[in-house]
Amino acid sequence: MTLTSKDLQHLAKLARLELSEADEASLLPKLSATLDWVNSLQQAPVAGLAPMVHPHDAKATLRADEAQALPAREALMANAPAQAAGYFLVPRVVE
Repeated sequence: MTLTSKDLQHLAKLARLELSEADEASLLPKLSATLDWVNSLQQAPVAGLAPMVHPHDAKATLRADEAQALPAREALMANAPAQAAGYFLVPRVVE
């Protein structure tokens, strides 16, 4: 797709951009090249491919939900800096 100066001026007007002639001369070939590249994606072979919601449609790999025995409470509480009656003691945050 070739982009003309008139097309670029129309796009600039729609986007409420003010382009100088130097900006236009610089931007026109770059924007045309970008549009040509996007247009080349139309040639990609997609026959037989199912549409995807996201390009990374991978299934979540979850472990099996199986009950496991926990270590003894005393072993878990051994690393607690402070404890009382089998509970962790933490600093008060609400006054």
